[in-house]
Amino acid sequence: MTYSVAVAGASGYAGGEVLRLMAQHPELEVRTVTAHSNAGQPLIDVHPHLRSLAHLEFVETTPERLAGHDVVVLALPHGASGAIAAELPPETLVLDCGADHRLTSAADWARYYGGEHHGAWAYGLPELIHADGARQREVLAGARRIAVPGCNVTAVTLGLAPGIRSGVIEAHDVSAVLAVGPSGAGRSLRTDLLASELLGSASAYGVGGVHRHIPEILQNLRVAGAADPTISFTPVLVPMARGILATVTARLAPGADAASAREAWESAYAAEPFVHVLPAGRFPATASTVGANTALMGLAVDDDAQRVVAVVALDNLVKGTAGAAIQSLNLALGVPETLGLPVNGVAP
Repeated sequence: MTYSVAVAGASGYAGGEVLRLMAQHPELEVRTVTAHSNAGQPLIDVHPHLRSLAHLEFVETTPERLAGHDVVVLALPHGASGAIAAELPPETLVLDCGADHRLTSAADWARYYGGEHHGAWAYGLPELIHADGARQREVLAGARRIAVPGCNVTAVTLGLAPGIRSGVIEAHDVSAVLAVGPSGAGRSLRTDLLASELLGSASAYGVGGVHRHIPEILQNLRVAGAADPTISFTPVLVPMARGILATVTARLAPGADAASAREAWESAYAAEPFVHVLPAGRFPATASTVGANTALMGLAVDDDAQRVVAVVALDNLVKGTAGAAIQSLNLALGVPETLGLPVNGVAP
């Protein structure tokens, strides 16, 4: 069966990556691509790498343009998806790559984003382990409204959830420092994202508990079983186009040790096609995940500090955004979860 697809905000990095993955998906046909300032232009002018989609032209983003498709992907700025999604038919599978439908708490939305809270949708991180041992993929089966996670959130959540659920780490003193490529900030022109500002430099942003991904991370840790989690979260902008390397640490719980920690992570992800725990003593590099829907993870225990250290690498545009959307879409449609998703990266 072939499902018709419309992608809103298709001129951006996230929208372009959704299109790249969909172009090789055997059961999806992209029929409509929408944009704002690029409306009226051929898609190939904006995404010259998407040769197989050269027949498409950007049109304006309206509910009328999006309706009538089996699947709609919203790759729009935060705050722009809610009103459009509300006008789409309930039988349409809608995936929001923005933040509008991620948070269950209206208070968290008001504090970190502001504006109208449009409510939470089924959360699109299939590997998220619940406190009772279930996985989020069970929630996604048959869903018709899916919120795609934040890219930083995916890296930190995958790095922490097994330890939270198994009880081998404490959730009240967690630290995460992430090296992040600028494509995660979108395609808009900003001085701090210019090559002359980025090259040869690294700079922290969203420091001191103000980053918008914090409430989403804490929400996921509570799903995994944390009663009252806290996190110190610091992203660092680095000069690589795409990728996230998250170094996440948490205190060992009383009675836990290196062996029980490794058992918790390895058993949690042993059957996962896209999350791979590396052997002891090995740690991932972002280059190994470019273009792939894989998250690679290294694990260590700092005995002196009594902390678990998880290092997670992923491509922010694939596993962090577009790949998560396709993976969740597959579950919602009842096709194989791995369909159309690359496991192998691109090197060098």
